[in-house]
Amino acid sequence: MKEPDGEVFDDLPDRPVSPHRNLVTPEGLAQIDAEIVRLHALVSRSQEAGDRSATARAQRDLRYWQARRGSAELVPPMHDTTKVHFASRVKIRYADGREMQFRIVGEDEADPAKGTISHVSPMARALISKEVGDAARAGGQDVEIIGIE
Repeated sequence: MKEPDGEVFDDLPDRPVSPHRNLVTPEGLAQIDAEIVRLHALVSRSQEAGDRSATARAQRDLRYWQARRGSAELVPPMHDTTKVHFASRVKIRYADGREMQFRIVGEDEADPAKGTISHVSPMARALISKEVGDAARAGGQDVEIIGIE
């Protein structure tokens, strides 16, 4: 489709949605809700401005987040610290002595730079259901679980 100003405009394809269960923490659900509110406002502003390209991008992202909201499975906080589970904060030690701590969260809230990893990541899958003192192999390396919160 060609815009009046000569700019070529095509509908954007939808963002792919993960085939995995959409487990979310309460914080993750709040992030999804906030993103939906933000995108509704962005759609309105871009429509008012007549910016079809920005509107299309915002509408595509809004469809994605609405789909994620619709499939979200809220996992209530668990207070069991004997085993690694969704939403656990896990501290591990590599064979070379390095230690790392992260929290296992939903795919959309995962941000390794902020200390969160997705529950479908190889590391999380290797650690889920293990206990303090257990070893696991992840990323080609052996790790030991040294703490669970």
